[in-house]
Amino acid sequence: MSKLYFKYGCMNSSKSANLLMIRHNYEEQGFNILLLKPSIDDREGKSIIKSRIGIEAECIMVKPLDSIKDIFQKNPADIIMVDEAQFLTKDQVDELYDISFQNNVLCFGLLTDFQQRLFEGSQRLIELAESLQEIKTVCACGRRATMNVRFDEHGNVITRGEQVDIGGNDKYRAMCKYCYNNLTKK
Repeated sequence: MSKLYFKYGCMNSSKSANLLMIRHNYEEQGFNILLLKPSIDDREGKSIIKSRIGIEAECIMVKPLDSIKDIFQKNPADIIMVDEAQFLTKDQVDELYDISFQNNVLCFGLLTDFQQRLFEGSQRLIELAESLQEIKTVCACGRRATMNVRFDEHGNVITRGEQVDIGGNDKYRAMCKYCYNNLTKK
């Protein structure tokens, strides 16, 4: 039985590494995998899904107006895997849901932004996915991290601004609510 999966976590929870390891396991069993990633995340400067631990794979970059069904028709596969799925549009998630009646679709991404608000793609995945799984990570204090905290170039916490500001460890840290509360009350 095929399903739509959403595996989510905070920054640095190894979402991309998980995707790439699962891809490897499927390929070892002879499955053909289609890797997708929203084009808004262009940190690598090319069509790559890359983990901070050094593993990577080529993928197809998906623009906001692209039809995933069209991409899938041109690149048929047994399984679709999407990195940074929070940046998908509602319509693209709806297309993945339709595809999941015949093929497994595994989406990996953030659940919420730096203001603890759902991304459009994440919200629709929560509404449609048959399997939701948190990929856990820890705060510097050792507690479970549940928040993606944005910082400016001087190390100050940012609590307002545009929802999307692409970055990695230079702009974001995963934190527990207690450490976040301590930072923002100062």
